[in-house]
Amino acid sequence: MPLHLHNFQIMSSTINSNESIPSSNKKVIVLGSGPNRIGQGIEFDYCCVHGLLAIKECGYEAIMVNCNPETVSTDFDMADKLYFEPVYWEHLWEIIELEKPIGVIVQLGGQTALKLAKRLHENGIKIIGTSFDSMDIAEDRGRFSDLLKELSIPYPEYGTAYTADEAIEVANQVGYPVLVRPSYVLGGQRMRIVINDEEVEKAVISLLKHIPDNKILIDHFLDRCQEAEIDAIFDGENFHVMGIMEHIEPAGIHSGDSNAVLPAFNLTPLVITTMEYYSEKIARALNIKGLINIQFAIKNDKVFVIEANPRASRTTPFIAKAYGIPYLSIATKIMLEANKLTDFEMVNKLDGYAIKEPVFSFDKFPGVNKELGPEMKSTGEAIRFIKDLRDPYFRTLYKERSMNLSR
Repeated sequence: MPLHLHNFQIMSSTINSNESIPSSNKKVIVLGSGPNRIGQGIEFDYCCVHGLLAIKECGYEAIMVNCNPETVSTDFDMADKLYFEPVYWEHLWEIIELEKPIGVIVQLGGQTALKLAKRLHENGIKIIGTSFDSMDIAEDRGRFSDLLKELSIPYPEYGTAYTADEAIEVANQVGYPVLVRPSYVLGGQRMRIVINDEEVEKAVISLLKHIPDNKILIDHFLDRCQEAEIDAIFDGENFHVMGIMEHIEPAGIHSGDSNAVLPAFNLTPLVITTMEYYSEKIARALNIKGLINIQFAIKNDKVFVIEANPRASRTTPFIAKAYGIPYLSIATKIMLEANKLTDFEMVNKLDGYAIKEPVFSFDKFPGVNKELGPEMKSTGEAIRFIKDLRDPYFRTLYKERSMNLSR
């Protein structure tokens, strides 16, 4: 037998074999966030790890699907079974056909995992937690703005377009400056703040070149205002605010690139109450089961909702660590309907403040534009605890913010 034919037969035999033997246990699949990249990184590994532990505590077999060797969620002893595969539909579908899980959790792996919700829904696979339609309303900028209108919640004026000419027409209707953005994007990809027709045309052409056939949303940009966000859990009945963070940078800087202070330090009680009220209203309207992140712009003490993310956000681990509360474990048990929020004791106490610091890697990419805007450029985040607002580090950051707002 020729050597090359013998080698082919060995390879063919290996390809046709399957070392994964499914058990008869009830299984839950957790989708990870894939490789680290700008716009989505290691923060979601924390979410997946605590999700896996909670799944095991609830008596299910925990199956992890991810392809990043730098994460704890892909350690060999973390999940009951690990599939070290790309987080793409073709790979996921083969795993589902073999394992036959009771459902898949997409809320813990960031935008990469969330994007697979549509394919799961179309193929009749149970999405554990929030339904696909609710996720789609939150992710589709047009549908979400329509929901806010129904709920009488203020939001920036907007319009949708599919061509550059339509976008220019919408921009003139809502008024410059405008934020040009696509739906279903990672880390604010291709979002641009523009101030005239020429810039709108250039932004839309670039967007459609890289993301063809995407519906474009044109928002009126609220210039020189404060930005804040809320991370929360909803179980269908009860609503719990995990944390309220106030951004130090003004609106227009992606939330992943902003320094954020927990708890809010300069928002009035009325503004905070309004944010909480709007958040619960949105969570109930979307029938959220698990996690939600909502971002706000505050101008002249009026609260506007910018967007909602029906999943774990980058700041969820930050809040859990700052307050010392296992929020990801709690949220996962809510998704699995194993518990209600009333089963847990959650008191947000912090001696001072925690600041979320973005981490940039501009030294690794010397040719990259370092100017911050609506498209995310940070590659991670750190946490800094301060005792009070007289801390020199905070005072320096706040002074820079005041200068930016006055420009």
